[in-house]
Amino acid sequence: MRYLLLGIVLVFPVVDLYTTVRVAHWTGIPTWLWLACSTLAGLSLLRSERLAFRAATIAAMHGEQSLLRGLVDSGRKVVAALLLLLPGIMSDVIALLLLALPLNVGGGATGASPRATRGPYIDGDYRRID
Repeated sequence: MRYLLLGIVLVFPVVDLYTTVRVAHWTGIPTWLWLACSTLAGLSLLRSERLAFRAATIAAMHGEQSLLRGLVDSGRKVVAALLLLLPGIMSDVIALLLLALPLNVGGGATGASPRATRGPYIDGDYRRID
């Protein structure tokens, strides 16, 4: 079983690169352009996710967002960025499908934070001074 998984991991990039060369030849677009655009998209997604993860972590610390929700969403985007960095069209399609999945959509009872269900009110004390 280990050798099968090792074979898949080693063969996938080769097959993916071969598919990219075939599609590039079929479309007339240079192979290096396919690979460069994919790499730039992956690097851009990783950079933006680094900043978004910091903001989501701070929001979770303040109780504005669920920590697990932020981790799942961030992990999904990081895996997609790593797939975009792999050379090939098949990994790019998998990355785009992973980004298109409707995960963590909606507020529902499980995804809503306690602060978000209270409304736009600020708690405080009232004292009248005459």
